[in-house]
Amino acid sequence: MSKQSGLGDRLLVSGHNLSGDTNSPTLSSPQGTQAVTGIDKLAFERLGLVRDGALSWTAFFNPGIGADDAHSVLSKLPRTDVHCMYLHTVTLGRPAACLVAKQIGYDGTRGDDGSFTFSLSAQANGYGLEWGQQLTPGPRTDTTGTSGTGVDMGTGATTHGLQAYLQVLSLTGTSVTAKLQESSDNGVGDAWADVTGGAFTAATAAGAQRIQTAAGQTVKRYLRVTTSGTFTQAVFAVMANRNPVAVDF
Repeated sequence: MSKQSGLGDRLLVSGHNLSGDTNSPTLSSPQGTQAVTGIDKLAFERLGLVRDGALSWTAFFNPGIGADDAHSVLSKLPRTDVHCMYLHTVTLGRPAACLVAKQIGYDGTRGDDGSFTFSLSAQANGYGLEWGQQLTPGPRTDTTGTSGTGVDMGTGATTHGLQAYLQVLSLTGTSVTAKLQESSDNGVGDAWADVTGGAFTAATAAGAQRIQTAAGQTVKRYLRVTTSGTFTQAVFAVMANRNPVAVDF
């Protein structure tokens, strides 16, 4: 794979596509460490501690364009958690980073040149920043229950479970349920089957969710997203992360 730029990326926040009003996002995933160097050692020894995550960006002032303008969403400064999903392009299987966080600040700056922008950050609450792969090509639009295309998550099965994130951007109808299915060979000889613990709660409006399976669960190589429910249009995005090592939340 060649070197790439960040052109064509997206930012979704709690069921809103804020990509058009977003500039200069910065993602970070700091890791705490504890020095445990014995006196018989010639170099430092460290233990990994609590991991963190943050996403900061600049928002343009663009009010009144509808439900997805940044000002309408971000100026509310919610005290509850927000869900952020950063998509590197809108292509099936490409990287994505997700964060359950608290929104910190919404500070406006009016420049001498007349520009008007806002700076803010989202700081992780509970899980840190999680990188995974897109199981939808950016936002996907379903008009009926649909089985998506399989995504190769990497060689072989893993044995440490997974986490997955859902952003529902719009829904016309009563509800939509998204769930993950798995196969060892993209459904060629091994039929697709539901991932245990891989179903999101039925969504009845725009919003976001995070789910995780059992920590020691085996997850097969290929994953896909299926939808069901009573709807005529659902626009949503899903990201999943298979854990290569044991994790503890």
